[in-house]
Amino acid sequence: MGRPDLNRRQLLTAAGGLAVAGSFGFAALGTGADALASGADTRVRYWNLFSGGDGANMITMLDAFRKEHPDIAVKDSTLQWGNPFYTKLAMAAAGNRAPELGVMHMGRVTGFSPGRLLDPWDVDLLAKYGVREQDFNPALWKRGVIDGKLYALPLDIHVQLCFYRKDVLKKAGLLGDDGRMIPVGSTTEWFDVLKKAKAVQKKGLQTIGLWTNDQNFQWWFFVAFYTQLGGEWFNAENTEVLFDPDKATQVLEFLRRHVTDGYVIPGAPTGEQFINGAPFTWEGNWSVPVFSGAKLDYGATPLPPVFGKPATHAESHAFVLPHQAGRGGATNDGAHQLAAYVVQHAQQWAAGGHIPAYTPTLSTAAYKKLTPQNEYVSAMDHQATEPKVWFAGSTGVLAQDLGPVVVSSTMGSAKPDKVAQTMKSHLTKLLASKNPMDGRTAAQGGAVA
Repeated sequence: MGRPDLNRRQLLTAAGGLAVAGSFGFAALGTGADALASGADTRVRYWNLFSGGDGANMITMLDAFRKEHPDIAVKDSTLQWGNPFYTKLAMAAAGNRAPELGVMHMGRVTGFSPGRLLDPWDVDLLAKYGVREQDFNPALWKRGVIDGKLYALPLDIHVQLCFYRKDVLKKAGLLGDDGRMIPVGSTTEWFDVLKKAKAVQKKGLQTIGLWTNDQNFQWWFFVAFYTQLGGEWFNAENTEVLFDPDKATQVLEFLRRHVTDGYVIPGAPTGEQFINGAPFTWEGNWSVPVFSGAKLDYGATPLPPVFGKPATHAESHAFVLPHQAGRGGATNDGAHQLAAYVVQHAQQWAAGGHIPAYTPTLSTAAYKKLTPQNEYVSAMDHQATEPKVWFAGSTGVLAQDLGPVVVSSTMGSAKPDKVAQTMKSHLTKLLASKNPMDGRTAAQGGAVA
């Protein structure tokens, strides 16, 4: 397939339109910034979006790789998270200035013009370095396959979780003999749990942190519970909208009820309230280091299967190969070797709360000892993901478009049934729109594995 030129304006629009020239946060991290200064034979430039604790964990893994492979100099650069990162990566790939290795959210890969802005992985080369398809959750691996080729090598899944205070739940009789929250299998059971927890919680705190006015979290929660109901988005060819407004209304009413029944304080700082004694909060697994650092007596489980079918919202950090003209040789080999190494040594990555994608890690004694990670590892088998279309993915058009609509229902400024119809209308318009990355509609974007 040819690679018609994408100009700067198109790329800025394609990546989300939020970045402006000169605004990219760009800082070299780690010990490999001087590339070949160490006398190594091969340089691998690696762009990522990991800051904070994730950034520290990634640098630890990179430094371990450097120590074991002194012949490969890794130059790692951390860019600003979100659309600025994707904009810079797209522009570099289109202008033949791309690094050998990059990281993306799996949900964004389909819209990133695989074959033009991304190069496929050499699965035989990955296998040479110990990474094989059978070592991954099948659904997760398949998300990275487009037109029969692997474009995204999963590093992890990161999920939305139900964090709970064991000290509070014990008072309410909501802990089982195993010290974990009692199972919940319906909306009735869930609101009964909240009622009992509220009866024993500290005054002045909310019962559950739900990020009611945050478009990203509300969208993630909607995806999870809509998936629990077996809701569909589009047909297999991505030519027809199958979104079910009735099921959507059930989810929206469920989220709204947390507010109307008084279990949420809209706008309250969810993490702070949880640390101060709120019984529950729904947060991403990246909150594990924060809550563990606060030395809380807490647990974390996938979002409750209130509609019967287990499913919790999941995204994935994945390694990608930004397009390089004539990709190959020692640098390409080094990129495969580095990605394979990090994927296989993700025990360190799990400390940040992420679930390693490389399944042999999950069966190790070291991983099984991690708490609360060992409580929610089952989320790997019950992933609720956004549809595999160009406008989906973290900070993507779909979340930006539908997230505020979900918030309007949760916060009460619009009725759930009306919002459900609005969501279907938005999905219809998005499906008919063109992917600015390649000028083709989502429906014409090629068969997706």
